Amino acid sequence: MSQSTPDLEKLYEAILAGDAATAADLTQQAIDAEIDAQTLITERMIPAMDEVGRRFEVGEFFVPELLISGRAMKGALDLLRPLLAAQGVEPVGRVVIGTVKGDLHDIGKGLVASMLEGAGFDVVDLGVDVSADRFVSEVRDSKANVLALSALLTTTMPAMKGVIEAMQGSDVSEQCKVMIGGAPITQQYADVIGADGYSESAAGAVSLARALVLN
Repeated sequence: MSQSTPDLEKLYEAILAGDAATAADLTQQAIDAEIDAQTLITERMIPAMDEVGRRFEVGEFFVPELLISGRAMKGALDLLRPLLAAQGVEPVGRVVIGTVKGDLHDIGKGLVASMLEGAGFDVVDLGVDVSADRFVSEVRDSKANVLALSALLTTTMPAMKGVIEAMQGSDVSEQCKVMIGGAPITQQYADVIGADGYSESAAGAVSLARALVLN
């Protein structure tokens, strides 16, 4: 592998284009050239995912583009994680995410998880059909400061309220904020069930998670 300094602008472009192979190759070149991992993330990778989110918001990108960009970002991050751990670099925040009990929809939740990971969060994705007890247990074990709940069916929306009630009755209620989302979810519903935040899009979920961590 050449030790010459790679063109980091091409890393930004590879993630934006969803070119996972090129993103991984450039990341490995940067590691070999001893470029700081945190610099790669904050100056190239996170800005690329922010741009992906912006393009989605204005209708220039759609779900497939979000998914492949998120995959490219994840592959690059996987190469950097050992270096970040060795340096003691803390993530922006820790998020536990999942689709609530009775709901098997995964795409929207997976998209948000990828976007959060791309924005520098440590993400624990519990998958679908997740019980309230499991959410609370994982928040406790991972010391998460954000819990993200997804539902795509009106019939499973009440399960969100159940999770929030379980959180409020637990020993982790003070450490962790709850955000919710999904096609049938509204800000009004979030207010009614006591969620700390609501987002109607994956890109918006990233901004919301950042705000919840800071507050």
